[in-house]
Amino acid sequence: MRKDYTGRGPLLEAEVAAEWPAQFARWFADADEFGLPEANAMIVATADPAARPSARTVLLKAYDVRGFVFFTNYTSRKGAEALANPYASLVFPWFAMQRQVIVAGAVEQVSRAETQEYFASRPRGSQLGAWASPQSQVVPGRAVVDDAYAAVEERFEGREVPPPPHWGGLRVVPDTVEFWQGRTSRLHDRLRYRRVAQSRTENGVWVVERLAP
Repeated sequence: MRKDYTGRGPLLEAEVAAEWPAQFARWFADADEFGLPEANAMIVATADPAARPSARTVLLKAYDVRGFVFFTNYTSRKGAEALANPYASLVFPWFAMQRQVIVAGAVEQVSRAETQEYFASRPRGSQLGAWASPQSQVVPGRAVVDDAYAAVEERFEGREVPPPPHWGGLRVVPDTVEFWQGRTSRLHDRLRYRRVAQSRTENGVWVVERLAP
C-alpha cells in the first residue's frame, strides 16, 4: 500500500508565515475549504509517569498564540496522564491534502472561566454526558452509562447544566510546530517552527528550520 505524493507544490521557507499561529490558520482554512470531515480532529499523545504512551483522537476547540486547546474529563486516561506528566504531542492528519501538522509541548489547564464559557456552548446532551460518564473507567455494561445519564438528566431537569468539577480544558503550549507536506519520492517538505527564547511578547521567539524528510 504505497502512494506517491504529487498533488502539491513545494513548501518553501520564503512563503510561510513568520510565526506558527498564522501558518496554522492558513492551513486550517485550506482544510475547511477542501471539505475535510472534522478538520479539527487531532491525535493527542500523552504518557503516564512511567513513560508508557497512549494516543487517541480529540477535537481541537481553540487555538491562539498560547497554544492548542481541547476539553476532557480530568480523571480520564488522557486527562490524568496530561496532568501527571504535563507534556503532549498533537497530530493533525490531513492526508487527503497530503499534509500533517505535528505539535509538541507542555500541557497546562485553561482557566475555569474558559471552561465555563465553552461548556455553555455545548449541546445539552453533551453537557449531561460529561456528568454521566466516568470516562476511561471499566464499567460492567452499557446500561451503567445509560442509567447514569438518565439520573443526571433528571437531576438537572428544568435548569442549566454547569461543568463538572472534574471536567475542563487543557492547553498544549507548543515548543515546536511542524508543517509536513508530501512530495514525490518520499522527499517530503518539513518546516518546523521552534521556540528558541522568551521575549517581551507572549508568543516568544521562533525560528523556522527545515527537517530532512
